[in-house]
Amino acid sequence: MAEIVNLRRVRKDKAQRDRENEADANRRRFGRTKAEKTTDRDAEIRARRSLAGKQLEPEKP
Repeated sequence: MAEIVNLRRVRKDKAQRDRENEADANRRRFGRTKAEKTTDRDAEIRARRSLAGKQLEPEKP
């Protein structure tokens, strides 16, 4: 005899698997590696330090 299957549960499970597969594909497509994040963060820190050193102080009357 065949196993009784709840079709609602099967549909939800399939939808969940589809969402997980799409999320995984998007992570690979749009995600950034740790090295890229570190490089960008370091470049931003260098730029802030450089600009902070060039900022003019307001004149005091």
